Amino acid sequence: METRRQLVVKIAWMLLWMIYLVYPVKDLASGRHGTAAVVAGALALATFLVAYIGLVAARSTRSENWRGSYLIVGLMVTLATSTSFGLGQPWLTLFTYCSVCVATVLPVRLGLPGVAGTTALALAVSLLIRADLDTMASIILPCFLGGLAMTGLQRLIATMRELREARAAVAHLAAAEERLRLARDLHDLLGHSLSLITLKSELAGRFMDSDKPEQARAQVADIEKVARQSLIDVREAVGGYRRPTLPVELAAARTALTTAQITLEAHHSVAEEHPGLGNEEAGVLAWALREAVTNIVRHGADATACTVTMDETWEGEGERYAVLEVTDNGRGPGKSAPGNGLSGLQERLAQVGGRLETGSGPRGKGFRLRALVPVHTLASGRVAAADSVPR
Repeated sequence: METRRQLVVKIAWMLLWMIYLVYPVKDLASGRHGTAAVVAGALALATFLVAYIGLVAARSTRSENWRGSYLIVGLMVTLATSTSFGLGQPWLTLFTYCSVCVATVLPVRLGLPGVAGTTALALAVSLLIRADLDTMASIILPCFLGGLAMTGLQRLIATMRELREARAAVAHLAAAEERLRLARDLHDLLGHSLSLITLKSELAGRFMDSDKPEQARAQVADIEKVARQSLIDVREAVGGYRRPTLPVELAAARTALTTAQITLEAHHSVAEEHPGLGNEEAGVLAWALREAVTNIVRHGADATACTVTMDETWEGEGERYAVLEVTDNGRGPGKSAPGNGLSGLQERLAQVGGRLETGSGPRGKGFRLRALVPVHTLASGRVAAADSVPR
């Protein structure tokens, strides 16, 4: 289902093609038909135009499987055939619209046969009314090519719909996998701890029954230590799941920018794994991407494109930094002070030893955000990886 604005834009675009109706209109105004024929032709042409626009509106506001579309196309084909026989060859141009509509309403697999059938009907009518060769060439060929182009467009739309469904299915499977992984990790983290707490609780009870308070007190102290450590482990595990990641934020950015009619150009390196980049640093870069896209959607006036890149740079005494850069082609940063979002992002970057740079984009146009975080050496990366393994 489309919004009202999209529907108006589509109808306005379709009306541009009404210029081809100048041929039947000119025929009605030529004076070679009687009054009754002119009135009948005008009514037929008005009905055809209403049916054509109504079909566009119906396809935009109703389900694509709405059966009424076939009735509308059938009416259009009937009007094109009858007016061609009754008023002459200028009315053959109506078959071009019929061909496009046939390609629109039929299933994708039947689109090409439907267009071919409509073109064959137009050719047969042309021969029966003895249209001249120039008229036939200028009408029959556009009739077939217009329908063929619409058939290709319908295939493209169907492919895009399948891609959206596939993306939704992948997102659903990824969410299910994350839930399973969370359940597995929590089981690994808590299974041993809870078993140990149960065992020590039983021992503490036995010591109390045996009137051994010191030993019971020691077991209770151990239970407290195990419970505290378990709580810390669970918080770290859940915190890791809550931490944003660059691939997830990139997918969310693509959706948000597409909704705002802004084209996203993201280098493939953004979603790839970056050796030496710790979880905290990667999470902060994901926050930076989220904040940058949010600013573009909310404040990027006149922006039509957004570019996201990921690179590395060396600074100072051989310090290596990962650099996430997000630019747009809007009006630029202006003179206003940074908002709370950028201030909070700057604080996040400072906590991991990074920094935030903002300013105008290339050649002084648009807005550019650069987030830099330190990249660990191979040795420290191995240590960080070893520390992240659940125990």
